[in-house]
Amino acid sequence: MTEPEQQHTQFERGTDGPKVIVVGVDGSQSAYRAAAYASGLARRQNALLAIVYVQPVLPAGSALGAPVADTTGEIAEGLIEELRKNSERIKGIWDLRWEFHTFRGDPFNGLVTAAEELTADAVVVGASESAGHRIIGSVAVRLVKAGRWPVTVVP
Repeated sequence: MTEPEQQHTQFERGTDGPKVIVVGVDGSQSAYRAAAYASGLARRQNALLAIVYVQPVLPAGSALGAPVADTTGEIAEGLIEELRKNSERIKGIWDLRWEFHTFRGDPFNGLVTAAEELTADAVVVGASESAGHRIIGSVAVRLVKAGRWPVTVVP
């Protein structure tokens, strides 16, 4: 028997890591922690950070005359204003490429659509703060079970 030929590995510059990281935000503290974690990951990997807010569609609320679109639009505007402020604070210190996107639907399907359309390499979400998710399952658990991308759940 002959010994297998030794393969020489050559050092490779750059990264094989994620190029697009999707993070779901909804204004909760858990989502802000997820955004902070995803920002650091995107900065270190030189990846694009796609910050996604999924505007809920509540047909029952709109049937009762509730201004659902106005409220969710205000939330999206508040989130992007917060992101712009934070982006200005780190300008010149860290280089971070980011985009803000809104999608409509339930959080799980909205994040799946976002990740598919933006060709995400990774998805980051905050852990659920709702006790009701023990029954129907949290968005994070459903994303992990979908098994399409690496999913990081930030507590």
